[in-house]
Amino acid sequence: MTFFEEELKKIMAESAILKDQRYVGRICYGTIGEDLRARIEFVTLGISNQYAGLKASIFNRKEGVVDSVLLRFMDVWGKQKVGNPNFREGVEPHIWADGGKTDWYVFHPSKADYQKLAAGVERYLSVFQDMEMTQSPSYGSQQISP
Repeated sequence: MTFFEEELKKIMAESAILKDQRYVGRICYGTIGEDLRARIEFVTLGISNQYAGLKASIFNRKEGVVDSVLLRFMDVWGKQKVGNPNFREGVEPHIWADGGKTDWYVFHPSKADYQKLAAGVERYLSVFQDMEMTQSPSYGSQQISP
């Protein structure tokens, strides 16, 4: 498993919404409902090899792209204070790929950080979750008496 696949798994593995997950390179694919699929991927934001956010896209398997959102690590976690004296003001969270090595640059997310990012993705996915998946078995059913 690549670095990106491992990081995506830390973020998406506990998802209550995204089923049948597949990790391929910088992307996690999964099923939301009968015809809806999601694609969660690490993206650069104008600087080559600096992955500073996640893009979540929703697809209808019959009709194509429905919607997408960009979750910037800076927006989710803010500027992070680190123990490195070269970054007294903190560092903007991102993954850096350089010289064949890929890792978080200076700041490494904690379990709570991953959970916060996962919650943001989950909130987005929940907007598109099929109604039948969110309804209780008795919701909408009526009993007819003789």
